[in-house]
Amino acid sequence: MIPIKLLHFFASTGLPKSKSRFSSFNAKFHENPLGLPRSDAPPVIPRMQRGLPQKRSIPGVGKVIAVSSAKGGVGKSTIAGKLYFIHPVALQGRKVGILDTDIFGPSIPKLFNLSGEPSLDNRLIPLQNYGVESMSMGFLVGEEAPVVWRGLMVMKALQQLLHEVEWGALDLLILDLPPGTGDTQLTITQQILLDGAVIVSTPQDIALIDAVKGINMFKKVNVPLLGIIQNMSIFVCPKCNHETSIFGCDGARRTAEKHGIEHLGDIPLHQSICAQADLGKPTVISEPDGIYAQIFREIAKRICNKIGL
Repeated sequence: MIPIKLLHFFASTGLPKSKSRFSSFNAKFHENPLGLPRSDAPPVIPRMQRGLPQKRSIPGVGKVIAVSSAKGGVGKSTIAGKLYFIHPVALQGRKVGILDTDIFGPSIPKLFNLSGEPSLDNRLIPLQNYGVESMSMGFLVGEEAPVVWRGLMVMKALQQLLHEVEWGALDLLILDLPPGTGDTQLTITQQILLDGAVIVSTPQDIALIDAVKGINMFKKVNVPLLGIIQNMSIFVCPKCNHETSIFGCDGARRTAEKHGIEHLGDIPLHQSICAQADLGKPTVISEPDGIYAQIFREIAKRICNKIGL
C-alpha cells in the first residue's frame, strides 16, 4: 500500500500507480504533501498578507514540550525524546504522545518497534506501543526510502503533522526536534504554544557548541527552558563496571550553570541502553527495577514538576 504523497509523485513522474486508502483525495501535492483531507489546518493566506503566524494549542493536548539538541548524534532521540524520557511518565498513568518532527531522518518506527501506515479518519490516527501515541514521517514512507523534498514541501508536511493528527486526550505531547536551529524549529516555536524545551547534549565541547545555539534559540523565541540533560556522561564497562569519562567531564553541567538553566540529570553510556533502543524496547520496560530506569524516571519527574504535571 503506497501513501498518497508517493502516489502524487508517481503521477508526476509517470511511474505506475497503486490503490491506497488515501487515493480518493485530490489535493495539490505542494500544498498538501501528505494528501490529507482538509480539516482544521492553518488557512492558506496570500503571501503578501502573511505576517508572523499565530501560536495555537493542539486540540485535546494538555502540555507540549520540545526536546532538542541542535546537534546530531548526541542520542537525543533515543534517550530524551523517545523511549527513555517519555515512558517513565506514561507508566505513572498519564497519557503521553510523541511527534517526530524530523522529516528527513525519522527514527520513531525503529525506537518504538512500530510499522505500518497510520489509519485515516479525516485526520491521521497515531500508532501506539507501550501505551504511547506516536506519529512520524517514518510511518508514511518505507524504512529505506529517502524524503527528497525542498524546504517548502517539508514545511507543508510539518504543518500537517502538527495540526492534522488526531491525538485524542493527552496529558503530554513531546515534540522530538531534528538537529539545527532552522525552518523546522522556527515553524514549531512560532505556531505551537510550547510549555517548555529540554536540551540534550554530551559533555563534549563540540556538541556543546550547538547545544548553546539551541539554548539561545529558545530564549530568542521566548520558549521556557526546562533544563539540559547530559547524555553519555560516562562510559560504564559492561564487564567490570569501570567508569570512564570518554567525552569529557561535566561539560553540560557547566553549560547549564553558565546559561542559568537547570541540569536535569546525567545518563551514562552503556551497552544495554543501546541494545534496548535497537530492539525498540525501552529500558523502563526491559529493566524496570534497574539503575538506568531509575535515572530516567528521576529526569522525567523533574521535567513534569516544572510544567505542572
